[in-house]
Parts: sequence; C-alpha cells; structure tokens
Amino acid sequence: MKKVINPLKNDWTELLKRPTQTIESIEETVTAIFGDIKRNGDDGVKRYTSIFDGVELNDFFVSDEEIKEAELLISNDLKEAVKVAIANISIFHSAQKTTKIVVETTEGVECWQEKRPIQKVGLYIPGGTAPLFSSVLMLAIPAKIAGCKEIVLSTPPNKKGKVHPAIIYAAQQCGVTKIVKVGGIQAIAGLTFGTETIPQVYKILGPGNQYVTVAKQLATKYGVAIDMPAGPSELLVVADTSANASFVASDLLSQAEHGIDSQVILVSTSLAKLEEVEKEIEKQIQGLSRKKIAEKAISNSKLIYVETKEIALELINEYGPEHFIVCTNDNDYYVDNIENAGSVFIGNYTPESAGDYASGTNHTLPTNGFTKAYSGVNLDSFLKAISFQKISEKGIQNIGKTIEVMAEAEGLDAHKNAVTLRLNSLKKISSQ
Repeated sequence: MKKVINPLKNDWTELLKRPTQTIESIEETVTAIFGDIKRNGDDGVKRYTSIFDGVELNDFFVSDEEIKEAELLISNDLKEAVKVAIANISIFHSAQKTTKIVVETTEGVECWQEKRPIQKVGLYIPGGTAPLFSSVLMLAIPAKIAGCKEIVLSTPPNKKGKVHPAIIYAAQQCGVTKIVKVGGIQAIAGLTFGTETIPQVYKILGPGNQYVTVAKQLATKYGVAIDMPAGPSELLVVADTSANASFVASDLLSQAEHGIDSQVILVSTSLAKLEEVEKEIEKQIQGLSRKKIAEKAISNSKLIYVETKEIALELINEYGPEHFIVCTNDNDYYVDNIENAGSVFIGNYTPESAGDYASGTNHTLPTNGFTKAYSGVNLDSFLKAISFQKISEKGIQNIGKTIEVMAEAEGLDAHKNAVTLRLNSLKKISSQ
C-alpha cells in the first residue's frame, strides 16, 4: 500500500482516485452489445455468453431439476447460516415500511401518499470470481417484502452452463420467480429490452464490475430504472491509537479480496498505528486463498496519515466511501458528522463482513463517490410513491382563487378554466 503523510488538500482529488477505467473507455463496448441484443434478442445473448463466459447455452433458465439438485449440494451449516441471515435482513427491511398519512392542507383538501411495489424487477448477481449468494438475500428479501410480482434474477453461468448451488438455494428461499443463467453486459441488455425468453423489467438492481455498472447506466436511456451505480467494492477505515491493528488489517483485506479493481484506504491520526496495520496486512495476506487478487487490490490502495480528526473527516467526506469503519477514541465525532458513506461500521467489534452477510443492513451500496448523492438498496428501492388528493366542494372554493391566479400568471388558460368552471357551477347551485 502506498503511504502518504499529511497530503496537501490540493492533492486530495488525485490521491483519492479510484482504480477504475473511465466510462468513455468502456461505453463503446457496452453500447455495441446493447444494440446487438436489441436487434437480435436471444441470439445476441447466446453469442456474448459464449464469448465472455465460454459456454454455449441452449436454455437460459435454471430448471426445476437444478433447483432440487442445488438444495442437496448445500451443507446443513450453510442452510442454517442462510436462515439466520434471512431473518435478520427481513427484520431490518420490514421495519422500513411506512404507513399512509392523510393530511388536510386546507379545509376540504385532503392529500396523502401511498407506496406501491415495482411490478417487475431484475436482480443482478455477480458470479465471476466468487458466488455472491449473499447479494441474492440483500436484493430478493426487500423485493419480496415490498410485494414485487416478478423477481427475475440474472447471474453468469460457469463453464458447464451451471449456476452455483448456493445462489440457486438462496434465490429459492427468498421468493425469486425466475433465475436466468446470463451475466455481464448481455444480462443487463436482456433485462432492459426483453428477448424472446428473458423478461423485460422496470428496474435493475445489484452490484457488478465496471462493465455491468456502465451497462446499468445505459439501461436508463431506454426507460429502465436502476438502483445506483454500484461498481468495484471499496472500504475506508479511520483509526487512531485505540484501534486493534490486526482487526483493521483483516477488514482492509476482506474488501481487497473482492477483486483486483477493489480499493481500500486507511486514514489515521497515528503514524505508529499506520505502520502497525501495514505489518499486519503483510502477515495476514500470506494465508489468504485469494492472495493474488488481494495483492493486486492492495497495490491500488493507500495508507494516509493526517494530524487531526477534523482533517480526517473532511478527507473521508471528500472520498465518500462505500463502506466506512470507525475505530477511534471519538467514534461519535465521525458518526455524527459523516455526510458521504454507504454503510458505517462502528467500533473494534463491528467488522464490515457483518454487513456483507448477516447483521441485517443491506450490502448493495453506491461506490466510486456516488455516496454523495445515492443511498444503498433499501425497501424503498423496490417501491414507488403515488400521491393522492381529494377535494370537496368547500375545498375547491378555498383554493380555487389561488389556482386561477397562478394559472393565469403562467398563461395556461385551460388550467384556469378547469377551476373556474367548477367554481361557477357551485355558485349556480348556491343561488338556486
């Protein structure tokens, strides 16, 4: 990891750059594939699955036999772990339900808002270097709680045309209606346009690599909503002398092993702690099964020393981390003042992996600085709010003049007339 001591504020932008390609460098590829699949449907999806995943598919969907087989291949320990995770995630997301509140803004004018589920959602689950079945839980559980009618899961197949049994099992436990064996750009394009077999959806949610992220953003040009830009994983830890160096190192490595384009950053007000964590990383990385991936990510990462917690917080808000771990003598300072973060983990005994799996919070979060404007996936990600209003005779009399004046000022005569006719009608009735 690159060590940086007291970086000048003018250098922060360069210092905090993510190790990702620019959108322009990959948008051409994504656009070409989208165009092909829009024209050729299933044939285009099959072709790109052959090119990128090295497998020829005759059927895009996981069969009933594969579902039954997956359940037999999952250990009882994993089934029990999934059960616990489902319970916790369900509790947290169910608590996000809101009730209808009716407000009388003016006498005779009732307004309220109700939430309705998005009918058709597509859930993208990465499957390249690791079978992220935990992402199935994070997406399918709130979709089911929200009441989405069609929940289509798309994930890349292996070289044998199979989906990892843990992904299939998790999907079955969470109410997924269809599992599509397609990944990458072609999956997002298929869900965007719909093909002869792949259903078109109204919103696509889920993490992915840089190509998937750009594909999701391109999908919005064709009227499909997305949850957020969610690309390569990242973590920032702020630590001082009170932090446990081995814990901090393990958290940094837990994100580094996600992928070679992941990034981890340690910000500390203690030079000694910085060096202590660096030594722990060197020691712990040796025992990782994904050592080569972690080493590549670590090479993109930083150890940053700053003198005060105020400078540290300002730098962290500028970075806007996906995951933010706080291990300091004054955790409340960071918790109370953090403005840009996807999910926050507080104290020495709150590892980021808890949020990845089973604490209950959602791990599908904005990356690449998008925490400055986007929230992570939550129950509302699968809902849309519809506003309602009901105006009585008394109500239109109370606000009618206001509407007429405003409509006339904007030069919209029909808008004004829609009110005037009603008011005149009531005047006639009252005079009879």
